[in-house]
Amino acid sequence: MNSPFRLDGRRALVTGGASGIGEAICRAFSAAGASVIVADVDAPRAAALAAELSNASPLIFDITDEAAVHTAMQTLDGLDVLVNNAGVGHVGNIEETEAADFHRLLHINVEGLYIVTRAAMPKLLASRGSIVNIGSVAGLVAVKRRFAYCASKGAVVALSRQLAIDYAGRIRVNCICPGTVDTPFVDGYLEKFHKHEKEKVRQELNQRQPIGRMGKPEEVASMALYLSSQEAEFVTGSVMTIDGGWTAA
Repeated sequence: MNSPFRLDGRRALVTGGASGIGEAICRAFSAAGASVIVADVDAPRAAALAAELSNASPLIFDITDEAAVHTAMQTLDGLDVLVNNAGVGHVGNIEETEAADFHRLLHINVEGLYIVTRAAMPKLLASRGSIVNIGSVAGLVAVKRRFAYCASKGAVVALSRQLAIDYAGRIRVNCICPGTVDTPFVDGYLEKFHKHEKEKVRQELNQRQPIGRMGKPEEVASMALYLSSQEAEFVTGSVMTIDGGWTAA
């Protein structure tokens, strides 16, 4: 029996691929035989990761810069898998969310996904490829003081389902909604908002998931690998949670 969940011969681009969940996805895809494009704004980190992996290369662009994204896509010979992972967060209720903060999250988390996906569509259609969007449980349930983030990730969920229906039979589109995952994203949040109580808040973040811990980037990467593999050919339009039971509670 052949090994399952292989991506041999497939070309995959991962935005925000140089760190956190994106880095774990790049590593998993490379190990599964894919040619991986590490797309990020952090050129040194993207180059370092690509050099570490087999058959990988960095591609530097800002997902909100339409001209830069178009130019980057033109450099690719083809594309089989697109993972829209790049995104940002914000802490605050509606009164604590300035217009600039709200616009920034929608611009990066939603418009950036639109720009990259639209630019990649000709190549994905040619290969009958697959898209995996990284959403969040914040797009499915309310999270306190995450007004703008919930709005943006709710849009990612809706856009994923809509794309899956428009392109059913031609491109598969699925969305992964993680709970809190232990990444540099969390470290930055703790440093910015809870500098003097990091361990206390880290434990609270662990307990937010009913199983009592945060997720691991590698766990999300494994789900992305499955969704991008031949074994998932009947899976499209799905919104898959990986949240330690958060949305079940």
